Amino acid sequence: MDFQDIILTRRSIRHFTDKKISEKQIETILKAAMYAPSARNEQPWHFIVIDQKDILTKIAIVHPYAKMLNEAALAILVCADEKLEKSAGYWSTDCAAATQNILLSAHALGLGSVWLGVYPREERMNDIIKLFALPQNIHPFSLVALGYPNETKEHPQRFNTERIHFNKW
Repeated sequence: MDFQDIILTRRSIRHFTDKKISEKQIETILKAAMYAPSARNEQPWHFIVIDQKDILTKIAIVHPYAKMLNEAALAILVCADEKLEKSAGYWSTDCAAATQNILLSAHALGLGSVWLGVYPREERMNDIIKLFALPQNIHPFSLVALGYPNETKEHPQRFNTERIHFNKW
């Protein structure tokens, strides 16, 4: 699959088989995340790989849209470290780019994934901070559920020329 196909065919997958994800695949995905662009190349992120079922279950209890974690092989929590931020206010954009790279890398490896929003929902952030005992300078941004897909999704048509403008509105 070429890169354009990876972008156009990636879908949010919420049902997974019980097949394990290899350490090499996890490293490949995290490497892709760490190569995301960031403001002033500050790379203000940390990643928590969660593969213990009891922790995934706890997340599914506190996050209202995370029930698929009960089936997922693992999840990756993307966090921002404000001590690494050189340009105030950009960590969320930087972590969004890293999250997108996780999703695309997983799809390229034949894995399914879904982005679970944490930031900017205070209640979700607070629950994740408590669950993982995050230091004060670390902000949870997103969770990505990962596993081998146990569902397929259609490829929708999203290209819309009415949303394209050249040089002015």
